Amino acid sequence: MIEAIKFWNEPNNLSHWDFEMDPGWREFAAMTRLAAQRVRACRPWITRVLGGISPIDADFIKLLADHGVLAEIDAVAVHGFPLDWNHWRLDEWPAKVAEIEDVCHLPVWVTEVGVSSFGADEVQVFGLERTTELLRGRVERVYWYSLFDLPPAWEATTRHKESEGSAYYRHFYMGLVRADGTPKPAVEHFDPRLGICQWFHYEDHRLDEAVAWLRRLGVKRLRTGISWADWHRPDAVRWFDRQMAALEEFELTVTLCFTPPSRGRRPHHTSPPLVPDEFAQFTDEVLERYVPVRSARAAGEHP
Repeated sequence: MIEAIKFWNEPNNLSHWDFEMDPGWREFAAMTRLAAQRVRACRPWITRVLGGISPIDADFIKLLADHGVLAEIDAVAVHGFPLDWNHWRLDEWPAKVAEIEDVCHLPVWVTEVGVSSFGADEVQVFGLERTTELLRGRVERVYWYSLFDLPPAWEATTRHKESEGSAYYRHFYMGLVRADGTPKPAVEHFDPRLGICQWFHYEDHRLDEAVAWLRRLGVKRLRTGISWADWHRPDAVRWFDRQMAALEEFELTVTLCFTPPSRGRRPHHTSPPLVPDEFAQFTDEVLERYVPVRSARAAGEHP
């Protein structure tokens, strides 16, 4: 069951939004406002979440507030990986959350936090335990990234790929479960009161295995995504119907992102769309297909 819609992923990260084409984020803001308004109009019980920012940047949140975005959403999401990529210490997590709380009136969700096992499994175990201590109870939602390691034959979504050195290869070791399906030591330390963030690729062969692992771990909340770019594939609905049916038992936060090459100002998933309202139309299509109107009776008023 979808409980929240998240608009974009890391919009202040050039690997996910081309802010060189949109230097003031005005196009992003317009696109997000329109999509959030669609959610409020047709499924008002759904929580509307601003795409997890990375880096955590209070000035970026103030900029979007000036553009009117915060008036249209219900929560602000942040991402952080202090043991792998960020230039701050793990124990600073509460302070980083407070930085965002100080500049907006909305709840802060941590929709991606994780630690790679790139250097050692023990580092991931320590990071998971300490992160749980710091964030569980401090924020309303925490989603551990991720359930599975990235298969080595795949690519991570970054700007410079292998030229990033170890920073790139850490992307492949963020899971609690290795790419070959075997669990890492951190599995035994996972607190199911956290959620899991797990992205699924188009026609991802790991979907059924993921559901089995989520049940085994006792996970109730899952964050995943529906790619706007993949939505434009010829047979996309068949795949997304399967994905959403398989995940229906979980409380879902669904991230909508990635511009179809044919609909961007340039043919790339990070591009601002040619027409901002097209992202809102995509949001509407997702809601109509996967959030039945009858859910309103069960969900009641928006929290």
